[in-house]
Amino acid sequence: MKKYMTRAARLNGPYDIELIERELVCGEDDIIVKNHRMGICGSDKSFYRGSMPPQTAEFRQPPEFPFLLGHESGGTVVAVGSRVSDYKVGDQVMAFGWNNNFAEYFCAKSFQLQPVPFDLDMDIASLGEPIACAMYSGLNCGVNLGDFVVVMGGGFAGQIIAQCAKKKGAACVVVVDVLEGKLKLAKQLGADEVIRLGEEDPVEKVKKMTGGIGADVVVEAAGTADSFNAATAMLKHNGKFVFYSWVTQPVTLNVSRWHDDGMEFINTCLVHHTWQQRYVWCPEALRPVAQGMIQIKPLITNEFKLDDIKAGFDLADKDDTAIKICFRP
Repeated sequence: MKKYMTRAARLNGPYDIELIERELVCGEDDIIVKNHRMGICGSDKSFYRGSMPPQTAEFRQPPEFPFLLGHESGGTVVAVGSRVSDYKVGDQVMAFGWNNNFAEYFCAKSFQLQPVPFDLDMDIASLGEPIACAMYSGLNCGVNLGDFVVVMGGGFAGQIIAQCAKKKGAACVVVVDVLEGKLKLAKQLGADEVIRLGEEDPVEKVKKMTGGIGADVVVEAAGTADSFNAATAMLKHNGKFVFYSWVTQPVTLNVSRWHDDGMEFINTCLVHHTWQQRYVWCPEALRPVAQGMIQIKPLITNEFKLDDIKAGFDLADKDDTAIKICFRP
């Protein structure tokens, strides 16, 4: 069995991250991947701040400290086990599993990987998981030609979903966020209007813009109780509430309005379903990116070497204007 030594990130506790030496052994069902690039997910930032969610099927290690961190990455296969038939050495892959991916190398099972489609640039393909997830949401959020669409949250996913909604024919796409920088970028990438929280009430503004009717579609990509309830309040009768963000703490919702106004609830978090489904939808979701229809590079705001893992996470914690922070081995 081939063995690889790698430096990998371990989160020992809140704000305590370090690189440790790990030995990876390529077992008969394993695949070893040499990383090309890694990204910080919003969930990684929450973990770094000490907010560990309850155990779910998504976690193949207990969500407790010390935690082997990282899942957004991609690279080249360097070793495969004797029972692996769907990947070979030299294949370019995207990670879709929690495999301690803030590392020079990581070990995964076949179902935790996805082939890179359409000869995507590996700088983009290494972020294939967060891009594909956001694109799947944008493609399946129920936007129709002429719709009024609101995206709550101008982070990495929200920016992609807003672009996708516009390309699908929305007459007006509005992005809501608290940060001026993210709203300026949203406008540059095609949003028709932006609303800055703290300066304007998004519910009042949307109602005013729609003549009191409300939005046809609202995508919740901010992940807060306030955002969920604002999204509920600004939807029109029979509107579509699109659930994207990962909320790790209980929130109180006005579910009565969902019932009484016949709202349609669309869960676009399909990455958390089965890997078999992912194999079908992932290439379709990434095709518009490969075609150059959706801009990704402007969303990558900062890059560090893996050696500077502490500095990268410190920036993620302190500077919310940083949309996607990446590392290279």
